[in-house]
Amino acid sequence: MQRRVLLGATLAAAAAPGVLRAQAGKLRLGYMMAKSGPYVSLANTNEIAVDLAVEEINARGGINGLPLEVVKFDTAGEPRQATIALRRFAQDDGVLGVIGPFSSSEVRTTFPVGDREGLAQMSMASSAPGLSKGFAFGFRNTTDEGMVIEQVLAALKAKGLPTATGAAAYATDDVVSRSIGTDVVPALFRKFNVALRGSVTFQFAAFDLSPQVAQLKGMAPDIIGLGSPPEGAVNLSRELRRQGVSTRVIGGTTIADPELPRRMDGAGENLTIGTTFFPEVNDRTKAFAAEFARRTKAAGLPRNEPNQMDASVFDIVYLYAEAMKRGGVTGDAGKLAAERKAVRDALSGIKDLPLLEGSISFNADGDAVKPIYVLEVKSGHWSLLDTRMPG
Repeated sequence: MQRRVLLGATLAAAAAPGVLRAQAGKLRLGYMMAKSGPYVSLANTNEIAVDLAVEEINARGGINGLPLEVVKFDTAGEPRQATIALRRFAQDDGVLGVIGPFSSSEVRTTFPVGDREGLAQMSMASSAPGLSKGFAFGFRNTTDEGMVIEQVLAALKAKGLPTATGAAAYATDDVVSRSIGTDVVPALFRKFNVALRGSVTFQFAAFDLSPQVAQLKGMAPDIIGLGSPPEGAVNLSRELRRQGVSTRVIGGTTIADPELPRRMDGAGENLTIGTTFFPEVNDRTKAFAAEFARRTKAAGLPRNEPNQMDASVFDIVYLYAEAMKRGGVTGDAGKLAAERKAVRDALSGIKDLPLLEGSISFNADGDAVKPIYVLEVKSGHWSLLDTRMPG
């Protein structure tokens, strides 16, 4: 499903190319949503966070005296649709930067196109290692899964928790999950002197993981490095409990679902993950979570707790706002290419900008460097084990 929406205005379905560009006096961002498709459970609330950030910025006078607006396109998480969206934003809509795309598979296809168009993109969820490397206009307000899981292991070591032996479990039909299982976990186990006793694999949609857990039980590792979306964590934790295995499972942002402890029905105690957002960190995160809950309830959405992608897109809007401010952008269509480059250059220079997720900088590859919150499940809730800064 394709969907284009302009905040504060109604677009005719047959609007011709160039119509939006002719609307002067505003600064425009494109937004690739994943409101349908395979990522909907993680992404369907992101729009709430984007709209909230835009409203806050405009209520404070906008950017350089001009209001911010967002053109939206639902890619359904499909790389081909993401490429269509990117070209439309670049060639028809006159945007200064793009929020998204959501997934690693979309990033693989749109980042090369963005470089050719001279248009910055900033993904809110892509976390497969190395995807932004080499792209002049490609940014990710996410943290490489290798960096995240590295901080999880560092926290366990610092706390003196058992990590002498380990095993890997991962979904083979998900790009990031497979990368975690085949590359990230084995490399980090070597770095932290964790003896790898073996690996088990499963399909993303697999419900019965009893054979895999039986193998893990036989390995008897201290920790299990998991590469999987949240559903895999739920099914694995339940089967581990059924077979009487209390091994700590560790993972990264792919399973950072705020509702995960409740979904596991009492399983998964000590499941330990790294994430880039935790709503209990400070007054600002608590206020965001409260307003997010109010808006999602009013919209009738089933999840009312913000996840890390919601926080990420909120901060992406503010990152672009800061870049537009530093770049002195005017929204003049005659200066569009130069102002897009000014936005890119300003983003590259951002260091230690205090935002919702914490202090954010960008490294040489265009990836955000920000705090990692190491969480574990305790009594059916996420509990903060440690806060660490990669570097």
